[in-house]
Amino acid sequence: MSTVDRGPTRCRSARACVAACLVALAGAANAADYSGPLFDAHLHYNEEAQSPHPLPDVLARLQRNGVKGIVANSRPNDGSKALASSPAVRAAGIAVVPFVRLYRNRADYDTWFRDESIYDMVQAELAAGTAAGAYRGLGEFHLYDSGNANGPVARKLMALAEQRGLAVLAHVDDAAIDLLMASTPSRGQKLRLVWAHTGIGGTPVARVDQLLAKYPLLMGELSYRPGLTCEGGKLCPEWRELLLKYPTRFLIGSDTWVNQRWQYYDELMKGYRAWLGDLPADVARRIAWDNGATLFGLQ
Repeated sequence: MSTVDRGPTRCRSARACVAACLVALAGAANAADYSGPLFDAHLHYNEEAQSPHPLPDVLARLQRNGVKGIVANSRPNDGSKALASSPAVRAAGIAVVPFVRLYRNRADYDTWFRDESIYDMVQAELAAGTAAGAYRGLGEFHLYDSGNANGPVARKLMALAEQRGLAVLAHVDDAAIDLLMASTPSRGQKLRLVWAHTGIGGTPVARVDQLLAKYPLLMGELSYRPGLTCEGGKLCPEWRELLLKYPTRFLIGSDTWVNQRWQYYDELMKGYRAWLGDLPADVARRIAWDNGATLFGLQ
């Protein structure tokens, strides 16, 4: 079976990963930078972040970067529920879109796709909901071997997501996209799947294009995406062409999977604003905010 790299864990250290990402995204601020609202479609508030980055700190980072909506998915789900229940977050007008993450702990990363207790946990979380309302999706989850998309729990959860109208946030390779879609009643024609990193292993742009054409509700989230930006933090030509071809199919995200990502949150958002400014204004606004807002019915 084909495999997918463990994403950020390929780097020698978390700090090295952050530095590499910042080099790719960094660009000098200029008058052309996008200045509108942002939707962070890939935000984690994991248990290890909550002491060094309490809710007031997280809120301040979101506010000063113009982030008006977030997909909250955390290990365990208590972090997302804390964001959803925060009066300060609500008062700031930041929309929290809660997802059920499939991980109670780090051990679940490698076994969730065959662990029936994960399916039971998901059912319980969906039944309970959050202070921000019902859960709107499942994930982020990882498949380090694409063949595990055929695991019994993975297949059940994909069918459940389509049946209940839940979005899915999946860190997988392109082969796993096809396998996950095949597990749904519509064979992927009605599943709202957000592809975390749009292929962190460097899936060729032509293959991304093929999958977007094949699955009408597939969307690409662009954190950590190799080859996205070139000199000066601007979009590489083939990616600019793809974003212009599919302006309603891409999202941005912070992927605060380790605490260093919180520490560099400002720089990450500035990097997005720099390359978004390289796009026509209407396309930049769609990728920065409108696509996420439309996907989850936000104002």
